Amino acid sequence: MGVLNATPDSFSDGGQYNTLEAALDHAKLLAIGGAQIIDVGGESTRPGADRVPVAQEIERVLPIIRAIKANLDVRVSIDTMNSETARAAVEAGADIINDVSGGLADPKIFEVAAQTGATIVISHWRGHSNVMNELNEYEDIAKDVAAELQLQIEKALAAGVARDKIVIDPGLGFAKDLKQNWELVARLDELESLGLPILVGASRKRFIAGVIAPEDPAEADNGRRDLATAVLTALLIQRKLWGVRVHNVVATEDAISIVSALHQRSEEH
Repeated sequence: MGVLNATPDSFSDGGQYNTLEAALDHAKLLAIGGAQIIDVGGESTRPGADRVPVAQEIERVLPIIRAIKANLDVRVSIDTMNSETARAAVEAGADIINDVSGGLADPKIFEVAAQTGATIVISHWRGHSNVMNELNEYEDIAKDVAAELQLQIEKALAAGVARDKIVIDPGLGFAKDLKQNWELVARLDELESLGLPILVGASRKRFIAGVIAPEDPAEADNGRRDLATAVLTALLIQRKLWGVRVHNVVATEDAISIVSALHQRSEEH
């Protein structure tokens, strides 16, 4: 899943794809690089980001979704926590609703998924960007995340979403500190126990930068973060994830190819 942010303030690429032409060009690069899904977002969820009016979010993403579906043979996901945006995006051609709030910000999003038949990604989340860093108290990070995801899964099923249309996401970076993110990554088996496909979105996040530049994570540029993300992704694919959400598709594809080749040779011997 390649990331396409149609926002002026996203944490790593804000403002780069604000025009339809620039957004479509980037979507083409993502597809050429190996992206099977392009995740289009019109509202930044970086820490401290301001909320965007729904009408503005819709205005940002719909032309891009239509252009991608008209020009590329890829699936499109809409990165939104608003039911109104989700419905408009699916009507414009989006195949997947990627809700980082997991239905907590706008519970009606489950109704949209049920009525449209779109796949929905339910992420672990505890609050909006301006408060999420204060909501990271856990007794057991992996068990707590799995339990809270299960609650949202049950709400989705109750709203009529088919179980085979649900994907879960650990919500790395959302209401979790550096140590908690790494513990959660290391214990994805707790999420696997829920019996649903898993999407992981670690790309360029602060908990990765905190390892490669511990003195000042902000010093780790996108190039270093992309390499680290690719390495982590290559290690994680041993878990047979449903998907990985990344900014640099080429680096990730290369890393996956290397690990896959090594596994193949190991199995042959």
